[in-house]
Amino acid sequence: MRWFLTIGLALAALCGASTLALARPPTVMNSPGYDRRLQESRSQLGSSPAVTEPASTPVVKPKRGKKKHPN
Repeated sequence: MRWFLTIGLALAALCGASTLALARPPTVMNSPGYDRRLQESRSQLGSSPAVTEPASTPVVKPKRGKKKHPN
């Protein structure tokens, strides 16, 4: 009888400990201030005009291969 009681208590402790793993970490929180600042920064990025011009790439001459001379 004691054996079943020990196993039952061990299973109950295991199930109780496994429910703690489902808890949310404290870093995952809704922060109204952070969300507001994030929206403001995104709106500033979207409303700024695209003044930057694409950089012109330098002209690269093709490399000449070495000619094989017959012996």
